[in-house]
Amino acid sequence: MFLIFYFWSPPITHEMTALVNIQNVNKAYANHRALIDVSMEIPTGSVFGLLGPNGAGKTSLIRILTQITAPDTGTILFEGKALLPSHMEQVGYLPEERGLYKKMEVGEHSIYLARLKGLGPAEAKRKLRYWFEKFEIQEWWNKKIGDLSKGMQQKVQFIVTIIHEPRLLILDEPFTGFDPINANLIKDELLALNKQGTTIILSTHRMESVEELCSHIALINRSEKLLDGPVKQIRNEYKSNTWQVTYTGNAIGFTHNLWTGAELLNSHNDGEHNIAVVRLMNNTTTNDLLRSVMGDCNIVGLREMVPDMNEIFITSVNDKNKQIPA
Repeated sequence: MFLIFYFWSPPITHEMTALVNIQNVNKAYANHRALIDVSMEIPTGSVFGLLGPNGAGKTSLIRILTQITAPDTGTILFEGKALLPSHMEQVGYLPEERGLYKKMEVGEHSIYLARLKGLGPAEAKRKLRYWFEKFEIQEWWNKKIGDLSKGMQQKVQFIVTIIHEPRLLILDEPFTGFDPINANLIKDELLALNKQGTTIILSTHRMESVEELCSHIALINRSEKLLDGPVKQIRNEYKSNTWQVTYTGNAIGFTHNLWTGAELLNSHNDGEHNIAVVRLMNNTTTNDLLRSVMGDCNIVGLREMVPDMNEIFITSVNDKNKQIPA
């Protein structure tokens, strides 16, 4: 018998203190409540995914964190102290709505934005040259911003967002407009920055990016926080003790041998193996499951069905929406 066990193993995260602490924040515009009593902690050194449908309140929260607007009530703490304008020197912000002056030259514009972030002329030019060479875009230096494609402009804006080496980097839909190659380039740079100690808040609709990058997440829907915490912990909370069993042999015998210890959810044949998805019940263990079925089949693989963030996102939002009167 050839037996393979598949287990998803996320990156190891350690207990972290909060860089940003959001406490009971409320925000309203006219008759619309954008945020309702939202609280969460952004751990130092984390990649924190801020998730939610369109209009959920994510951008409203980001605008408060970047001090574009202020909360109606509630408190934002940065390293345990009230958030102040001076803290913005330690923050980099890439908004979803990009904004570059199209008639300026790329190099000139980049130096201008770097100077706004506190860099001197020589330091700005040195750091920009480094990043332009790293991204292999040196030939863009004397081009007009308006002559660049949307993706090229976003590369430039990403560089000027991180040029002052912020401790907190806030990105609102950073992969919009990028092709897969450049999206992966930005992901690699984000992981490298995080490894060097940068805390990242990532607002995105791309669940694959959450799976690849985020150590922690918060889900906002209809202006309220539904859940937050480490990705590993949240995925474990949504597990249902469901397993995929890959085997060869008698499918009818496999089903009969489950008895009351497991529920067969679905089964099919991929042309080479039978594949069954079962939910364990009544304190049945995987060892119990394997012993019960091995008389009629040969087990090839056993994999726990842990929900991904897309499944958790859909389940959480749908459950919340069902609780709201039509």
